[in-house]
Amino acid sequence: MRVKSASLTAIMTATACLSLAGCATRPSSAPPASMDTAAVMVQSATAMLGQPYRFGGAAPGGFDCSGLVIFAARSAGIHLPRTVKDQLRAGVPIARRELAPGDLVFMHLDRKELHVGIALGAGRFIHAPASGGRVRIDSLAAPPYSTGFMSARRVIGFERRTADPWVDLAILA
Repeated sequence: MRVKSASLTAIMTATACLSLAGCATRPSSAPPASMDTAAVMVQSATAMLGQPYRFGGAAPGGFDCSGLVIFAARSAGIHLPRTVKDQLRAGVPIARRELAPGDLVFMHLDRKELHVGIALGAGRFIHAPASGGRVRIDSLAAPPYSTGFMSARRVIGFERRTADPWVDLAILA
């Protein structure tokens, strides 16, 4: 009777351990718990380095500037509007000196009404430049980006906010 009891206990213990082990596994597509939202966003964007510019593109194979931003943001669980004009109203405005990885940087460049990229830190940003170009990293201190810089917005933690202060107050209420 003792042998059966010990065997039954061992089987029950093994079953419980296997059941709990199944709860501890994470789907391979989920980012590790230690990665914060900005790191996931930046990592998703930098993984696209070298992808060609494609007007209207928002997926591997080709990106336009706002398409790269929504692709990286979506990878980090952030919903942003599709166009640069609408992205310019997302999140909250920040000063250039406050830029952090994952913030959006906006500029007005020759032959482009609006352009957007993702800040990486150390004065650099990643973007899909223009027709014939590829996703790349550039310096915000180098022309034409230094002279074309318009504004920056923080979208991490402020996904539902807009540039309209009345809407912001309604969301906070």
